[in-house]
Formats: sequence, C-alpha cells, structure tokens
Amino acid sequence: MTDQRVVATYHLETSLPLAHAAEVLAGEQSTGTFVRVARESDQVRARFAAVVQDIQELPLGPEGPLPGTVGDPRTRRRARVRVSFPLDNFGPSIPNLLAAVAGNLFEIKELGAIKLTDLDLPPAFADRYAGPQFGVPGTRRLTSRAAGAMLGTIIKPSIGLTPDELAEVVDELAGAGLDFIKDDELQGNGPAAPLRERVRAVMPVLHRHADRTGVMPMYAFNITDDIDRLEANHDLVVAAGGTCVMVCVNMIGLSGLDHLRRRSQVPIHGHRAMFGAISRSAQLGIGFRAWQQLVRLCGADHLHTNGISNKFYESDAQVLDSIAAVREPLLGLTSMVPVLSSGQWGGLAHATYAATGTTDLLVLAGGGIHGHPDGASAGVASMRDAWESAAAGEDAQSALARSEPLRRATEIFGPVRE
Repeated sequence: MTDQRVVATYHLETSLPLAHAAEVLAGEQSTGTFVRVARESDQVRARFAAVVQDIQELPLGPEGPLPGTVGDPRTRRRARVRVSFPLDNFGPSIPNLLAAVAGNLFEIKELGAIKLTDLDLPPAFADRYAGPQFGVPGTRRLTSRAAGAMLGTIIKPSIGLTPDELAEVVDELAGAGLDFIKDDELQGNGPAAPLRERVRAVMPVLHRHADRTGVMPMYAFNITDDIDRLEANHDLVVAAGGTCVMVCVNMIGLSGLDHLRRRSQVPIHGHRAMFGAISRSAQLGIGFRAWQQLVRLCGADHLHTNGISNKFYESDAQVLDSIAAVREPLLGLTSMVPVLSSGQWGGLAHATYAATGTTDLLVLAGGGIHGHPDGASAGVASMRDAWESAAAGEDAQSALARSEPLRRATEIFGPVRE
C-alpha cells in the first residue's frame, strides 16, 4: 500500500552497474548487509526490505567521485533513483526516518556520489506531527498585512548593539512601516545582549508603536538555545507580548523544533543557517525539497528559501524551486511562509513577483534597507513602493518614475531587474 511506504528520491553516481548500486543502497538501508545472513529470510525481506522503484540515467557532472569510492572512475554513471521504504521499518518518526533514508548511505563506497533530493511521505506523519500553527494566514493576521508582500528586515549590525541601541533601531524601523523585524542568527543569548534584555528593551517600543498606529510589527526574537531552554525562552517573549520567536533549525535539530512547536503560542520563524553544509554539494547531502518537508512537519511557520540575485551560491532556478516547494501542499498541513533574504532590495521586486506569481512572501532586506543612501526609512519606502507596483501589474520603469526612494536605491544597488 502506498500510504504505508516512504519513497525517497536520490541522485547517485557509481562505477558499478546502476541497478546493482541502487540495490546496494536499498539493502544497506533496510534488511541487508554486505552478505546474506541466516535470518534474512524471504519473509523478512518481503515485509521489511527497501525496494528500488525506478532508475533514470542522468548526464554525468564535472565533479570526480567522493573520497573512498571503489571502481574505475572512467566508467562512472549518474542516475535519479527512487527507493521505497516500508513504514513498518521506522514508523512516523522523523529521527528514525532519517536514519533510513539519510543515514549510513552517505558512507557506502560503491557510490561515487549520493544526495537525497525529495521525499514522498505517507499520511501517518501528519497524524503524528502538527505542522505549522500559523503559516501565511496567521502571519498576515498578526502583522495586519492582509494583502501584498510582507516586508521585513534583519537587525544590522548583526551583533554589537546594546539592548538600548537595538531599541532605537527598532523604533526607526517600526515607524517606517515594516511588517517584520528579526534578530540575526548570530544574535542568540550572549552576555553582551542577552535575550531577556533585548525583550525588555524592544517590546515597549513595539507596544508604543501599536498604541499610536493600531499596528504592531512582528519581531522575531532569536531564542535558539539548548533544548531545555527553548520553552523558557519562548515564554519570556510571549509574557512580554511578543508575537514571534525564531530558531536556527539545524542548531536545535528537528526534534528540538517539534518540541518547541508543541508548546508555542506564537509563529516560529525557521532560519536555515548551516543548510549549505548539508546541501551545497551536488554530490552529497540533502536537498531543500526533502529537508523543507521535515521542517514543515515539525512546525516552522516561516522558512528561509533565499532570494533571487542573492549573495550566496544558489542560482535563481534553485531559489525559485525552493519557494515553490515551501508553498506546495503537503499532507494537508498549513503552508509555511517562504522567507526571501540574502542581497534583497526593492529592485528585485518585479522580477521576483513575475517569477513566483504571489505576494504570499516574507521579503527581508538587511543591507537593502539599512544601506539605503537616505537611511533605513527610505529603504523601507523603496521596498514598499516596488512591491506594490509589481503586485499592481506595473513594470519596473513605472515604479522608478514614481518612487524617489527606489530611484535613490539604484545608486547603491544597481539597476532594477525587469
């Protein structure tokens, strides 16, 4: 039954026959070992063995085989392989699922490259894991941004501000009309600006802004910490009236995220720091499409996807696929909010909207706001003008003609993307 199996998709390379290499992977990650053993009966294999579903050969990339690979590299071939695992092997448990679909397989010497690129998960996982609690609709409600792109920024400098200096920056940003502000992933709970002191300094500023305007920007306090501290950190933010917490998913782990989700009263902003370590290589690791499913199951409401024309390694095509993946249906769970960041500014709004066709996005500009030649308030205005123009169906040149803040932004960041 398909609802009792997990299908994992891999890109692999090998100097062995492709079918043999795929069987080695399936066997090693289920009932098999390097030799048939006495109790690996036909009955055991029929119930518990992973099964190779299909193999599609792909063009070979320019990279050489991973260290320790056996076989003649001149005969190396590459393929997309789908392997089906019985749910009985691990149950709807993400840690144990990962042991099967992304465990020792990276060490198999018959494989010159191996990357988990996608997962098809059965409904049992949604029965066990709650998924996002707020997602797009809850985030829009809490930010009072019923339509249009949700715009935000990251506190810059990333670290070094005192809590009172942080409050001054937040006051300026809130007054400029931002929907969302967040701590940097580098700003956790250090002695120079501990979480408690940041909450003490920032929340009165946000409450005063809400009293004055009726709208309070969402501030994502970075509560990343040891698992036994997550709940207390969350409670500190909520007790002060905060409306969002942020965690670095890879630092607290998926089980840590699930632990937080089961207790959280506010949206969880999921930062993907360290994701490049598991995904940047085309030959090794876990791709975003697979990883984001697990993050969504464990309850993140927002997830960083990167943005087009970014300062990191991902191409526009990779970024757009990540945004699409976050927005796609998954086992009836609420969709996460794609968080676009890294080198973003107003001049990318029209190209981003044209490529995604949606404003259900949280677009973060750090330098693109703080680095505006006329200050952060003008940076916010340049972003808002550009995104409102794009959503209205105008072209980028029309936005430039009407928006002085956007025109000024081009003096620092270059021409707008059409």
